[in-house]
Order: sequence, then structure tokens, then C-alpha cells
Amino acid sequence: MNKKASIVALAAVTALVAVGAGAWWVGMQQGMGHTMSANEAQVSSTDASADPSLWTIPQGEEATRRHIRESLKAGDVDPATGRQILNYHDPMVPGKNFEAPAKSPFMDMMLVPRYAGSDAADASSVTVSPRIQQNLGLRTAPVIEGSLVSEVTAVGNVAWNERERVELSSRAMGYVEKLHVKAALDRVAAGAALAELYVPDWVAAQEEYLALARLSGEGTDALQDAARQRMRQAGMSPAHIQRVVSSGVVQPRFTLTAPIAGIVSELMVREGATAMPGMALMRLQGTRTVWAEGAVPESQAALLQPGARVRTTSPGAPGQTFEGQVQTLLPEVDAVTRTIRARVELANPQGRLVPGMLVSMRLDRPQAATTLLVPSDAVIHTGRRSVVMVAEDGGRFRPVEVTAGLEVGGQTEISAGLQMGQRVVLSGQFLIDSEASLRGLEARLNQEPSPTAQRYTTDAVIDALSGDTVTLTHPPIPALKWPQMQMDFKLPPRAQQPRDLEAGDRLQIEFEMQEGEVPRITSLQRVAPEPGK
Repeated sequence: MNKKASIVALAAVTALVAVGAGAWWVGMQQGMGHTMSANEAQVSSTDASADPSLWTIPQGEEATRRHIRESLKAGDVDPATGRQILNYHDPMVPGKNFEAPAKSPFMDMMLVPRYAGSDAADASSVTVSPRIQQNLGLRTAPVIEGSLVSEVTAVGNVAWNERERVELSSRAMGYVEKLHVKAALDRVAAGAALAELYVPDWVAAQEEYLALARLSGEGTDALQDAARQRMRQAGMSPAHIQRVVSSGVVQPRFTLTAPIAGIVSELMVREGATAMPGMALMRLQGTRTVWAEGAVPESQAALLQPGARVRTTSPGAPGQTFEGQVQTLLPEVDAVTRTIRARVELANPQGRLVPGMLVSMRLDRPQAATTLLVPSDAVIHTGRRSVVMVAEDGGRFRPVEVTAGLEVGGQTEISAGLQMGQRVVLSGQFLIDSEASLRGLEARLNQEPSPTAQRYTTDAVIDALSGDTVTLTHPPIPALKWPQMQMDFKLPPRAQQPRDLEAGDRLQIEFEMQEGEVPRITSLQRVAPEPGK
């Protein structure tokens, strides 16, 4: 009885095991069916997508596997999308492109194709979706036309205007009997008496004239004119001669008066001193105008021109503004501060400005010509060039190299690179610039066309192929004075090569020389083998 119960229990266990195995097999089949359906749906969505740039990375990998199965490569048209394949890339390493579908050499994944005509394939721009733009807070501003009104600020010191300096000297030998000015820096008015001098040499000339003036008769007028001439030669002024003529009395003393209003900057004589002919007696300095010499950075000196309006303030004259104009830019640069001195002439009607005063100057820049203006925040200065990000339709952003000029009040002049009406990025442009750098766009910014190199044509035979280099044997090339020899050439892009090149193929090639590198083939085509070979 116990043996029979054991047999029944064993049979029950076997049945349960069989039922469990069957359920596991059915589940696996259903799971595989769902996986296949998902993959098929994925492939279907890949094929049906209107823009391959919107594919996910798994969709791109699946497309690359299909290209491998169908022997497609860069330059071919993908029958599933109807677009030409440009290249393949690793989304994690955007700066590297490949000509054939394969596994990424950087990551454990397949490369992803890039197609012509899709947003992501544009080699000159970066695409940012509207949602990302909103998250980044991207702001743009238009390129406008206008002119900048700016001013240059400088700090300087007041100095006397040397063009208003007058030197008074003795015209004859005499003696200083009286000084009306006792010390230097005394202020004097125009016409004020400065000193009285006794001049003995004038007595004889005056007496001669007076003696002739008392004579009458023919020829006396000529003698009197000659006597006046001798008084002028003795150093007498016309006013002093007139006093002698009018009074009829000898005038041996002479009063020195101030020709201008100002201060006595130097006093070289004292009372009782002997004055010799030509000896300097004193110097007068006019105070109607003064000079202010400001240190202007040499980078801003080119913005100034003589005649520019200047407004000046000084701590020594609070609440007062002095008007003037730039007189000249002194032809000298300070080697330490790298500044140029701008000499400004300032009106000083009340004499408030004196030498040594510190002044702050605002020099108006002449009206600039009309040019393009952008906000200064939009300009990225890399050190080697200036770049702005131009916003285009469809969420695309393109880096453009510009020539930036003067910056004033948050606006920067643009003399080349932009057009009026374009929009430039104000915020977030550094993130777009980083993406552009990763994709290698900045290396292609405004590339100037290289001069056309001379090209040469020859027949050749392939000896070996290695990557993008081919070893050829060619006949003599007279244009280069080359004999027949074997040498390496750089192949053109894969899309421009005939399919299935191999050693022994006869070619006709066109090539150009490259400095420091092997010659580069610009075009090539197969040539039919010679008869009998």
C-alpha cells in the first residue's frame, strides 16, 4: 500500500513539472513575439520617419545595421528614406565622421547615419528644438543700423597756455627807479604800470629833436623827421615819442605797462637795478585760457580729432564746468602707461583754473558714420576672432565670424559679417558655440577660398591600397620633370572613387601638389586594360 502511494505521488510531481515547462515555453514564445513586433515597429518607424534627424539612437543603429546588410555607404541613396547618406558618426563623439557603416571605435554601439536634407545634416548650423530653446532661455535681438555717439574720458593737469605768454625786456641802457609789481604771481590788469625806468641815452636824442623843432625855414621838416627816426632807433616807443613832441619837454623817464591782463610769472629785476639793452625784466602770463593735458589710451586716441568739444570739471572748482576743445594730440606715447597726451584749450574767464589742478575731461568723439549695430552680449570674443550666433528658420543657429568695432553703451559696431534684419543670440550662445565647436563648424567659419592649385594628369597603375592612400606607378610627367616611378597619392573621398578598386587596376588620374604632404588626387577613373593583358 505504501509503495502504491509513492508511485502515485511521483506521477503527480512529474505532471506538475511537465505543466510548468509547457507554461515557460509558451511564455518565451509570446515574449519573443512581442520583441519581434517591437523591433519590426521600430524598423517601420525608422523607415517611415520624415526626418532621420529626429530618430532615436536605437533607430539610427538599426539603420546602420541595415546599411551593412544592403552594402550601403556614404554617397549612396538609402532606399528606405530616399535620402543620400552623407556620413556616419558616433552621437557621443560628434566631431568624428566615417564613410562606411560600422561599429563605433569609441563606444560599445553602432555608428548612426547622417543624411542630406535633414536638419541635423546641415554642416554649417546647429539645430535646437523649441523646447530646449525655452529651457535654455534663448533670447535673440535684431541687427540694426545706426551710429554710436561716444565720448572719451581722461584725467589731466592744468598748465599755462604758453601762447599767451609775454616777455618784457629793456630797449636801452637804463636804471629801474620804481617797481609797481613787487613779487612774482601778482595779478595785473591790461595797461597797468609795472615799472619806471630812467634812460640817459634818450636825453640827447630828445634834446636834438626839440632843438630842430624850434627852428623854422626850408629843410627843417626833413631834419625833424631824421631826429624822430633817431629817437626810435634809441628804443623809444611811438607813444613816448609823441609825448616828447606834444609837451616840448625832455622825457628821460619811461613807464613800463602791461600789454595783457594776467599774472607776473617771473620778476627778474628790483628797484635800483641797471637794465642793459635786451635784458629781460619780467614775464607776464595771460589767464584768459589755460591748457589741460589729459592722458588718453592710445587705443582711443584715434577716435579724437583736433577741434573736438571738451567738458571739464575739477575738484578745485566744484559745481563749475569749463568748456573747450582739443587743440592737438601731442606726437609722443608714454612707454609705461601707453597713453597719448591730448592738449585741450579751456576757457578760464574767472581765473579759477591754475597750473597743477587735477581735472576730469570728457572729450566728444566726432559723429561716426552709420553702420550695423548688435548688442555687445551677442559677440563672443575668442581671442583670434569675434563670433556671433545667427538665428535662422527652423530652430537653426549658425556661427558667423564678424569684424567688431567700437563698443559704447552696450552696443557694438559690426563692419563685416552680418546684414541688417538678421537676428543674433543674446543668451545661451556659449552653449550653442560649444556644440558648434564639437561639430567642427568653427573650423569652417568664413573660410577664404584657397588659390587654385595647378593640376596634372597622368596614367597610373595601382600597386597597393592602404586606407585613404594609394601607391601608384606612373610614367614620366614632363610638367614636373618627374621620371617614371612608384609613389603614394592621397585618394579623393569615397563617394568620388570607382567601386572595388584593387591592385593592378589601370587609372587615369588628375592630381595637385600639397605642401608638406603627398599629392592629392582630385579625380580618377578606370581605364580599360590594354589588349592582350
